[in-house]
Amino acid sequence: MPNITLAVSEELHNRMKKLSEVRWSEVVRKAIEQRINDLEVMNKIASKSKLTKKDVEEISKKIKRAAAIRFNEYNN
Repeated sequence: MPNITLAVSEELHNRMKKLSEVRWSEVVRKAIEQRINDLEVMNKIASKSKLTKKDVEEISKKIKRAAAIRFNEYNN
């Protein structure tokens, strides 16, 4: 099995060392696999989409606006 090198902050490394019973390589391997699976699904969906880039940008703006409104309502 190939190996990869991963850089983490000193603080994160210290916190990881305190949890020595955790198999961090397995945690990372599963996270990478899940992310790849998610991206493959998104790419499959996107390849069938008839939306233009402009459509996607407009939808994104609406979602961000709605999220900002909800966030402000929640924090007030």
